[in-house]
Amino acid sequence: MSVRIRVNGVERTLDVDPEMPLLWALRDVLGLTGTKFGCGQAFCGACTVHLDGQVVRACVTPVRRADGHAVTTIEGLAPDGNHPLQKAWAEMGVPQCGFCQAGQIMTAAALLKKKPKPSDDEIDQSMVGNLCRCGTYPRIRAAIRKAAGMPENDR
Repeated sequence: MSVRIRVNGVERTLDVDPEMPLLWALRDVLGLTGTKFGCGQAFCGACTVHLDGQVVRACVTPVRRADGHAVTTIEGLAPDGNHPLQKAWAEMGVPQCGFCQAGQIMTAAALLKKKPKPSDDEIDQSMVGNLCRCGTYPRIRAAIRKAAGMPENDR
């Protein structure tokens, strides 16, 4: 079965098993390795991408679900790496091992698109499904606030 998806603004036709996880289609077929495999069960959020602007876990999303839809990966968030979240991430020194960062940024981007000035509680609630083994949660929140143009510590 052919699956037609628009990945990072480019139309792609994939001749793959429609039950293949979207993650493998992105990484193995299209070579977009920014999206990471974490737990494989949608618990950690490392594989987070946007499907028509909505956050999905690519490790448990069959590629058939993306047929006819738009997928955005970390590579497509800002091709030059200058998305406000990417810049804030670097400025706030968020990455430690870096493994979860693409998923964290994709979840944060969806949050800021829906809620440009989220409260700390809204940030925490949105990010709860993205795990960071390095425990950089305070820096993640600070980077989201910075990207949103909010003061760092007004809690």
